[in-house]
Amino acid sequence: MSELWNESDAGVLRLPSGRAVRGRGLRHPMDPTAPLPSYGVYLLGKRPPEGPWESDWIRWPDFRLPADRTAARAALVVAWERAAGERVEIACGGGRGRTGTALACLAVLDGVPAGEAVAYVRRHYDRHAVETPWQRRYVRRFGEG
Repeated sequence: MSELWNESDAGVLRLPSGRAVRGRGLRHPMDPTAPLPSYGVYLLGKRPPEGPWESDWIRWPDFRLPADRTAARAALVVAWERAAGERVEIACGGGRGRTGTALACLAVLDGVPAGEAVAYVRRHYDRHAVETPWQRRYVRRFGEG
């Protein structure tokens, strides 16, 4: 079992179950003293470069939705499951729209009602998270399974 995120770590969202996931914008340099994830899910329009930890890529263009929603759901379920015992990171370019949307989906998996998940992420992660109406709708529909 890996070490888990501390709530004081930058970008960490604590879910109701106690799981913690770090959201991050890849355009912003990572603090060199920050702990490294053991697993990352990267939400980008093109494949990210390989990193020193295990990761998955969801093709997800900026301001849009995942290209393959079935694969996106599967990757987010894996991220949620792994967050119980590992440092999981979710990241896109800016760390708000796509990352916020994915974090809201993790909140749904964690038991937050789909209609409340965006507000939960905005309250506990970033008040500007989940940037577009279609991203908000994606989160509401994510709860339908």
